[in-house]
Amino acid sequence: MEFFPLIERFVSAHFPRADVVVLAGSTSRSQRTPTSDIDLLILGDHLFDDGRESLAATYLFEGEVFEVFAYTSAGYETWATRGLEQHRPVIVQMLLDGVTVRGDEERAGYRRAWEPRYAEGPVLTSAEHDHRRYVITDILDDFVDATDPLELHVLASALFERTAELVLLTNHRWIGAGKYLPRRLREFDPERAERLSAPLLTNDHAAFAGRVREELDRAGGRLQAGYSR
Repeated sequence: MEFFPLIERFVSAHFPRADVVVLAGSTSRSQRTPTSDIDLLILGDHLFDDGRESLAATYLFEGEVFEVFAYTSAGYETWATRGLEQHRPVIVQMLLDGVTVRGDEERAGYRRAWEPRYAEGPVLTSAEHDHRRYVITDILDDFVDATDPLELHVLASALFERTAELVLLTNHRWIGAGKYLPRRLREFDPERAERLSAPLLTNDHAAFAGRVREELDRAGGRLQAGYSR
């Protein structure tokens, strides 16, 4: 890829002892935009001189912005496990889906360890499932009663986020933050994604509330009175 020489210069300058370098994000997919940065996952047990096990940092190098996620093997285990537990396995997805810049063989070892865990998908506990239903019920009631345009906008955004997450998680699909959430929903079920999002995009508040109710019912229905946490 055209960015490989630049990436190698960056890694040589900042992480010369890296064993694995993986290019992820829009650059790896040849889908860069004017504001795209270069996302790198960097692995190696001798990356750091100060005893740390992880680093997430942003660099400017030769006119390009680099977003770096660097880990020792122990650090990767800690943070990748945390991402799975939070249902947003960002650095596992980088490992599995990115493009190898350095360390094919070493990366293959990491993949063998993490692919099965990723393939299992997220599992909601009954407590978390109930809590998510409760939160959506509460926001939905506020949304239906709201008259202030700004409040409606904020509540609609929160409802879409919470509802999309519930759809994905109850179907053992990983969620994402920001732009990645609608992408995950569309990947899972384009028709359900369209049905939920269409009234939101046209400011049809009554129809959007109806779509949220549909998805809430699929997940077990409203939860309010009697709920404890």
